[in-house]
Amino acid sequence: MTSVTQRIAQIKQPRGGYLKPKDFVEILLDDGVELYPEENIHAGLVGLAVDYLTRYTMGTPAEQAFDISLRGASIIGEREDADFFLSRVRGLDDLSIRFACKLVGYDVCTRVGIIGYKNADDIHVDEKTVFNIRTMVNRSLAFFEEYGPIIKEGFTFELGYTPTVTSGDGDFLTENTLWDFQVSKNKPTTGHTLQLLMYYILGICSIHREFHDVKKLGIYNPRFNKAYLREISKIDSSVIKKVATDVVGVEANKVLD
Repeated sequence: MTSVTQRIAQIKQPRGGYLKPKDFVEILLDDGVELYPEENIHAGLVGLAVDYLTRYTMGTPAEQAFDISLRGASIIGEREDADFFLSRVRGLDDLSIRFACKLVGYDVCTRVGIIGYKNADDIHVDEKTVFNIRTMVNRSLAFFEEYGPIIKEGFTFELGYTPTVTSGDGDFLTENTLWDFQVSKNKPTTGHTLQLLMYYILGICSIHREFHDVKKLGIYNPRFNKAYLREISKIDSSVIKKVATDVVGVEANKVLD
């Protein structure tokens, strides 16, 4: 079983990456708000909390928005605790954000395995971290108000997976753009851009016909409040073919036709 991110870790990309981050157009959305420079929980937990709270506040049912977390809790027999945490997530108030951060602590059990799990009840978020998370969720809501509407979120790629890549889930799909949601403190890397191209290839091969309308690949980072866009028509077809065949493991004509 190999996920998209695990597959990326297995391969050596060409110099500059298959899909160069510098070729993406950078767009700044300035809200005049500065984040605190430090947070008191792992950046990965912050990113998950921002992602799931964004989905929840846009109308996705809480059980669906935090589905991966709930599944992780079930794996280690703590579903009752997770359901309690979820019941306390009601918006973007301080308490909701704090319980959301506890809840996403279970994600690792689903994504990686129980070896990486640390007691979710020991996750205590300070005021600065709460402020940053709330600000990034509000930025995300404003971003999708401008670049949406979202037509699909938190999707998998049924019939698109291969013997080489057997799992992976995308973030957001708008009418003509496949978006990856990043809350990293760093600019997009070659790993991020390859992941996005792999999602596109998996999407084209999947049961989801909406991917055939995708014209752009985009990354949005609410920490910087920046979007990064690349038109698919400007990506050399040889690159798409190479990633499809050598990285994802599908016939190139399934993607390029």
